[in-house]
Amino acid sequence: MSSNYVVDFEPIGKRIQISDDSSILTAAQKVGADLNAICGGIGICGSCLVRRISGSLTPLTPMEQDILSSEQINHDYRLACQAYPISDIKIEIPPESLTSLHRLQIDGQENIVAADPEVIGLDIEVSAPNQTDLRSDFSRVNQAVQKCGYLPLSGDLQSISQLSDVLRKEHGKVRLAIKPESHRTQLISTFPAGTKLLGLAVDIGSTKLALYLVDLSNGITLAKTGVVNPQISYGEDVVSRIAFANQKPANRVLLQKRLVEVLNSTISGLCEETGTQQNQIVDAVIVGNTVMHHFLCHLPVYQLGIAPYVAAVSEPLYFKASEVGLDLAIAAHIFTPANIAGYIGGDHASVLGTIVDHNLSRTTVVIDIGTNTEISLFYKNKIFSCSTASGPAFEGAHIHDGMRASSGAIEKVRIVDGKISVTTIGNVPAVGICGTGILSAIAEMLRYGVIDRRGTIKKGLPCVRASDHHVDIVLVEASESGSKRAIVVTRKDIHEIQLAKGAIRSGIDVLLQSAEIQADDVEKWVIAGAFGTYLDISSAIRIGMFPAVPIERFLQVGNAAGEGAKQMLLSKGKRQITNEIAQRVNYIELTISAGFSDRFIHSMYF
Repeated sequence: MSSNYVVDFEPIGKRIQISDDSSILTAAQKVGADLNAICGGIGICGSCLVRRISGSLTPLTPMEQDILSSEQINHDYRLACQAYPISDIKIEIPPESLTSLHRLQIDGQENIVAADPEVIGLDIEVSAPNQTDLRSDFSRVNQAVQKCGYLPLSGDLQSISQLSDVLRKEHGKVRLAIKPESHRTQLISTFPAGTKLLGLAVDIGSTKLALYLVDLSNGITLAKTGVVNPQISYGEDVVSRIAFANQKPANRVLLQKRLVEVLNSTISGLCEETGTQQNQIVDAVIVGNTVMHHFLCHLPVYQLGIAPYVAAVSEPLYFKASEVGLDLAIAAHIFTPANIAGYIGGDHASVLGTIVDHNLSRTTVVIDIGTNTEISLFYKNKIFSCSTASGPAFEGAHIHDGMRASSGAIEKVRIVDGKISVTTIGNVPAVGICGTGILSAIAEMLRYGVIDRRGTIKKGLPCVRASDHHVDIVLVEASESGSKRAIVVTRKDIHEIQLAKGAIRSGIDVLLQSAEIQADDVEKWVIAGAFGTYLDISSAIRIGMFPAVPIERFLQVGNAAGEGAKQMLLSKGKRQITNEIAQRVNYIELTISAGFSDRFIHSMYF
């Protein structure tokens, strides 16, 4: 007798129940995961490479032993066409095994900043040593730097060890990457004269990573990309990843290692795209929420999982890229801005630094929507901030037919003349529904009367399918879907959105109450983050996630955290401004805020 098991595909967030006589490749095809299978699944091409995260699979086949390296086998990689489940299992699909990428928002609203980077290039020429001039290589370069008007040069063993070889190879004509400081000039790296110096800006989100490769001389973004955060295979949100890290010390090391592996491979791809080298990257700014920041920096996260949720460090950090395993220039450093609180990190400080005028004079609400949503209110030169656990529903997780924003995901729902119509990413047959789609669907069902303000589904309507155990809203019939399964919205799905939107709305209301103002007093509502980019504002207002204020007051700015990281990469002044803003925040812990529980319950109603 066959058994049925649940297969969870990450990072795409799709799940399916299959029998133990179906391969992982078959499961991927049934659920609509775009997994490579060049040979058609006969096990000879190796393109359907996946990685077991948890659960059990059938033993390795002879084909797998021939194709997979010992390192891949040791790290639980399998060929999806050769592996069959023997328990519930979680599978990671590497980016290279996907035929289509997820839609990852990496663009933000650009603001021009005057180029004043921390690290600059300096072309010098030094004479060769001879019998009457026995000065060391470093002394020659040091004196040349001072002749150009800079303070004495200082270097570490890494940067000094590189100097002599490049000097001789380039016959004394070199470009130095230097960091002028108040008491010295720090040597970062040495290159042939005229070498382009690059900077790297990174936004480490819980779900996605956004990377930008920048020319430090003119501020031009040479290349950019977004990839899924590999840590999602170990937990959909920061709380579950903290729990995983706390199980044993090796788990925290694993989360850091997986993150750095993907960062390095992505950086390599950006450099290949632009015809540059990773060793040309002489400076980096990395932002992320406090938990992501701590994982990158090898910092403990245990204390972030228990009240009062204290960060190991909140101050800005400046450390060598090599300390965390990033492959950049030989002595390149990474700057991370200040963390505001345990659940409001440098990424939100980056958002505030890039989209809010420095004098803070305009009444503005900033909402950075994600698995964890940060909200800030600027009012009369004060900043009030809070963090809400909006959960992964907006990423398609915990939704019956939920998936992340990739090809075939429903992103918009409309009811016209009583009939449901859907729009999918890529305009292909629907295989699931992403966060913007489920919110659009619920707003439309509310407008049309399919659900009431409590979220209860009304029976007897053409789109409602009732059985003895549950009532569902059918968005796409099985005959019309790409997965050949009906795509539905369940009462549980509606409840998940009620929890998420209730958390955000109650956070907004608490900040307004703290400032003793009303929603209509707010001049501008800034919506940031990947989900916020594609969010239909009118739908969010209709379900009560945002207050009912004129829609023209809303501004969607995309990945403002990534844009802020770029600005800090190009401007020392912007780093200072961002840190000053972080220090001025009045953080409000919602869990101890008076009346929050009642407000949250009320906010769950539509």
